[in-house]
Amino acid sequence: MIRVLVVEDDARTAQAHAAFVRRVEGFDVAGVVGTASAARRALRDAAAGDAPVQLMLLDLNLPDGHGLDLCRELRASGLAVDVIAVTAVRELEAVRRAVAVGVVQYLIKPFVFEVFAEKLGAYRTFHEAMQAPVSTLSQHEVDGAFAALRTSNAPGLPKGLSEETLEAVSALLAASPDPRSASEVAEALGLSRVTARRYLEHLADHGVATRAPRHGARGRPELEYSRPRG
Repeated sequence: MIRVLVVEDDARTAQAHAAFVRRVEGFDVAGVVGTASAARRALRDAAAGDAPVQLMLLDLNLPDGHGLDLCRELRASGLAVDVIAVTAVRELEAVRRAVAVGVVQYLIKPFVFEVFAEKLGAYRTFHEAMQAPVSTLSQHEVDGAFAALRTSNAPGLPKGLSEETLEAVSALLAASPDPRSASEVAEALGLSRVTARRYLEHLADHGVATRAPRHGARGRPELEYSRPRG
């Protein structure tokens, strides 16, 4: 099992990512922390024991420091852990810095479970190749291991759905303290109710949102949607 440390300061998002990890075969959640200092302690404690962490899912904007500064510190200290940056930061310079400090993949929020599973599956292939019981690898084997990390962020949306609107709907749910109905999402984003319902159903079908009946509503039954709580 590949042990994964989830580093994310938003508690609901952190638990959702941990739940995603548990759904992917071959991975186990080593811990969930919300700060750089807590991540540092967790990694060192795990390395000192008999169950080190192999992979860190790292949010870049943490309350007590930048995730890439944490990566740089870990590399300098000789603590070996692979990193997938899980962040809404899209600036080119941030991506360049991530590559420079050894981040193996960059996963942009929000995302559906299929994209997340694809990234972890690609990492698993890379990780297994690096565990080969030989001291040297051929050029072909090295190329194959690194090629496994090159995946696409495209979620493969059904016809008629756009990635930009999907991100807007997902972000609205993430920022909402209470569940939202299709009508409420439609009003907030300037969509038709039918269109908002299609995006919400897509998110729910892919594990990014949960759906439940709205109790006490008059007229026909209405569903409400929210981000998973763990």
